[in-house]
Amino acid sequence: MNIHPNEPNSRLEPLSSKQMKQQWLDTLAQIPGDGLKGDGFPHNVLGMLMYSPELFGPFLDYWVKSKLKMSLSVRQQELVILRMGVLYQSNYVWKHHVPVALEFAITQPELKNLYSGSYDGNFNAKEQALLKLTDEMIVNRTISPTLWARQGSLLSAQEIVDLIMLISQYVLFALANNALQVPIEAPLEKIPGLEDINC
Repeated sequence: MNIHPNEPNSRLEPLSSKQMKQQWLDTLAQIPGDGLKGDGFPHNVLGMLMYSPELFGPFLDYWVKSKLKMSLSVRQQELVILRMGVLYQSNYVWKHHVPVALEFAITQPELKNLYSGSYDGNFNAKEQALLKLTDEMIVNRTISPTLWARQGSLLSAQEIVDLIMLISQYVLFALANNALQVPIEAPLEKIPGLEDINC
């Protein structure tokens, strides 16, 4: 697997989080759990997105509200997000979401399963459906009739739509991190990356 490295030199200089409007900070404070706060705060990628301030605020509202309101639990969301990190070979997404995942009862063996794409017997039926549909949508850009018949029936209409919305958010994050070569913040350097997970 061609893992995107932790880039020492980003293609844009991240704007400082000190430049964030208070309403943006208030929105970010609503993110579930502690993993994306404090040392885990994604200063650098948010500092890149701040170059488009007219879109940044509305995107934050949508992103955070989605985390709070969508029909998928935080654990289910994190399973999908970590798999997105693998599929897009994005160390930035992976390293930022491992602490969140551990906080919401995702285990170290499950992290290895997410890396390898081994779902059967390791996750419950709904989690397997979410992960298999995620793989299908990223790899094939759609859902085949066979997989829809086998896995789609395990999810409600709202869960399927919410899954598509969640995937779309992390396409943005993964592409931004990879294309702009966003560096990992120093406190997260110690978290094993994708190149380490299968050791």
